Amino acid sequence: MDKCVSQDSEDEIQALEEEIRLLTEKYDNMQQECTFFSEEEILKSMKSFERETQGETEGRESLSDLKAQLQSLETDLAFLMEFTGFHFISHSKKTVEKTRNRTVQKHKLSGKCQSLSFQLEFQLLEMQNNEKVSTVVSDLSIVMDSTEDSNLSKFVSSIEECGDLITFFRSLSTYAEWHEHRRRTFLHFKAKHPDIVTLPEGLLGDFIILRNSKVSGFELLIVWKIHLDEEGIIMPVLDLLPKVPEQVVEQRLRRVESIPGSFRSALQLFGIEAAIENLIKVLGSEK
Repeated sequence: MDKCVSQDSEDEIQALEEEIRLLTEKYDNMQQECTFFSEEEILKSMKSFERETQGETEGRESLSDLKAQLQSLETDLAFLMEFTGFHFISHSKKTVEKTRNRTVQKHKLSGKCQSLSFQLEFQLLEMQNNEKVSTVVSDLSIVMDSTEDSNLSKFVSSIEECGDLITFFRSLSTYAEWHEHRRRTFLHFKAKHPDIVTLPEGLLGDFIILRNSKVSGFELLIVWKIHLDEEGIIMPVLDLLPKVPEQVVEQRLRRVESIPGSFRSALQLFGIEAAIENLIKVLGSEK
């Protein structure tokens, strides 16, 4: 009997000890959460809450001001999106650590720049030393729908290693602008000269073919690459490759051989559109 009473007492003591341990852990977690916010931040939140509940009239004025501020921010955001070509579709962040001088957040961001889609995931460390704030990006992962370009893939890998988001957005903006410029140029010449211009890979391809129906087998292939190095420097590269039947080569060898060099010279003197337009006019006049 005494043994049973003793066993019951020990079980009860163990149960109480386990309950004390759980309550202690819960208290420690609550204390840790409290340290996420400084005393100054808590006071600011309390004052903000007091201002929101001061009165119905003041509340209406505050709501009106907030709506005006929201509209102003939306206008500014629309301007920036139009100006830069960036359209952000979604963004989420999660705070994983916060102390008085240190904050760590995980971010997920998706959007488009012109016709190029992208998704980013990264961790942002923000440290405050007196009045100076410094940030560090780590664990950066970039996913892009258009990865056929090997230069773009190398650039993305380089950015993931160094975590330089500023270079990524700046270079992506310029790269996407050149893509859009090339697409519009191809569309313009296809619409203007449908009998001469063909687009085997569509508007998103990197070359067009010029043909003269009166000269069978004669083609001019204009290749338009957009070179992007690992440092984010963009350079459009254009060249012309003639495809000439043997009989044409025999008759006009010197003239055919001079076409690529003349095209490159025209690019430097007149620009891309004027050089292509002049080439189409010359080709269209051939008989």
